[in-house]
This record gives sequence, C-alpha cells and structure tokens, in this order.
Amino acid sequence: MESRLNYFGNPLGAKVLKHINSANKVIADSTLPTVVLELVKLRASQINGCGFCTDMHSTDAAHAGETPQRLNLVAAWREATVFTDAERAALELTEQGTRIADAAGGVTDEAWANAAEHFDEEQLTALISLIAVINAYNRINVINQQPAGDYQPGQFG
Repeated sequence: MESRLNYFGNPLGAKVLKHINSANKVIADSTLPTVVLELVKLRASQINGCGFCTDMHSTDAAHAGETPQRLNLVAAWREATVFTDAERAALELTEQGTRIADAAGGVTDEAWANAAEHFDEEQLTALISLIAVINAYNRINVINQQPAGDYQPGQFG
C-alpha cells in the first residue's frame, strides 16, 4: 500500500505539519504525565482507524517501557483493571472528544468532572489540546492512506 501523495515531502504539507508539531511539542512539555499522553494518542488513533498513528504510538509507548498487556487493552480499557482512575478519565475524555460527531451532546459534564478530579487546569488544557492535535494527525494520515507497519521508535525525533 502506498499513500495517496507524499504529504510529508510536500512543501505545503511540511508547513502544516511544522505548526501541528509545534503544538504537539508544547503539549509534550506540559505537566500532563507521559503515560497519559501516549494512552490518549493511541486510543484516539484506534478510534479513527489511523494505522500509521496506532503503529507509531504503540511502538513509542512500548519503547518507553509501557507493557504489552496495557497496550493490548487500551481498546477495551473499560473492562481492563490495569489502568489508573486518572488514565481511565483521560481515556473517556479522549473517546468523547474524538467522537463528537457521534454524540449530539458532545463531551458530557460527567466525563469532564471526572477528568477534573485527576488533572489540574494546565493538564486539562494539555489534554484538550492533545485530543485535538492527535485527531488532526489522524485525519491527515487516514485521508492520505498513510501506510502503517514500519515505524521505528523516535523516527520523527
């Protein structure tokens, strides 16, 4: 499988990605725990069917020490006992924030209140921003049919 176009090598695509990557760097430098960052990116990518991002974020998380068990259970986190309450709150917010079009009410007050119990204002800001940014990456890669399966840890620095 090949991508529809070389988005990464296209001058306009490179400019767009430069700005999205800058936003992603700000989020990565926030106080949101790294494990939450990786779980959120992986779950949104699974929901959106982004093979490229699912490959990247599961590979990077494993390389950073995340266990295979937890990675395998991200898609079924509600039934899994391996996630903390804070991680579960972030995953719920991620699902609702990613599936806005599927839910007439958007993100529920309950999901927001649960996340607010576990994260301070800066972390909540980072979490909202992360959900938005990973959804942007997912959409670029899904629309472009970016192939998955050969990502190497830290490939993009």
